[in-house]
Amino acid sequence: MKASSEMKQTLGWIGCGRMGTAMAGRLIAAGNDVTVQNRTRAKAEALSSHVVDAPADLADRDIVFIMVSANDDLIEVTTGPSGLLTNPNHVPKVVVDCSTVSTEASAIVRAACAQRGVSFLAAPISGNPKVVSSGKATQAVSGSREAYDVAKPYLEQISTSAVYVGDDEVARLVKICHNMMLGIVTQAMAEITVLAEKGGIKRSAWLEFLNASVMGSTFTKYKSPAFVNLDFTPTFTPTLLRKDFDLGMKAAYELDVAMPVSALCTELVKATVGAGYTDDFAVLLLEAARASGLVMEAENIAVDDGLSGSN
Repeated sequence: MKASSEMKQTLGWIGCGRMGTAMAGRLIAAGNDVTVQNRTRAKAEALSSHVVDAPADLADRDIVFIMVSANDDLIEVTTGPSGLLTNPNHVPKVVVDCSTVSTEASAIVRAACAQRGVSFLAAPISGNPKVVSSGKATQAVSGSREAYDVAKPYLEQISTSAVYVGDDEVARLVKICHNMMLGIVTQAMAEITVLAEKGGIKRSAWLEFLNASVMGSTFTKYKSPAFVNLDFTPTFTPTLLRKDFDLGMKAAYELDVAMPVSALCTELVKATVGAGYTDDFAVLLLEAARASGLVMEAENIAVDDGLSGSN
């Protein structure tokens, strides 16, 4: 993963949580000029020797990437008292927000960028830190095509794919659609795995067969260790998944799209949240087993997640 000699943009990075660290780390490993800012400075210093105290200190960078946790955080780091857009002397050419935030928050920041002549790209990322580090994350990007063309080489160092999907905030809907698909596939995988096990088939054998078939995927392989060993260390919680289903169903209502399978899955995810699960959303497997009178036990064996050896 090397930086092209033609890639001479200076980069800024805001947000050094688990995801931000993995993403910025890929840009740094590629040899880019990256300066980092984080609310807790020690986290930024653990990532890079080029650290500033406030988002406004990154305003002289050509492209600034943002990876924060919530709507309010995005608005704060861009338009707050020490926000990126408050520097009176400088503004970046392009701001790329990789966070998962609402369409409304994204539009607020886009408008603030436009007032200062800054291009804004919504580029929510799909994956978790391990997926990012393996080079298998994906991003949907919306905003001006010209800004996308400027940022694309760097986005493609972070992710295996950074697809331009249109104007304004449409990338946010892409991310919601993706996460709804994530929940539906996991629910289907859970139900069928319970059927296989209750019929006398070891989960590991069933999933090995599935992953080698045309129905297997990067995702089914990635989730197989959790299903086999009942390791539900959080990567994406049922509460967060429920939020995305709610947003997706709201969009479906507004756009008059019939989504009967999604509606059912929304209720199943909601039931998982109501049951008190706070671990990974793969606990849908446990709820499927409970509803079928099956008590599962961890197999405690090594299972390939499909990410080993990636870069």
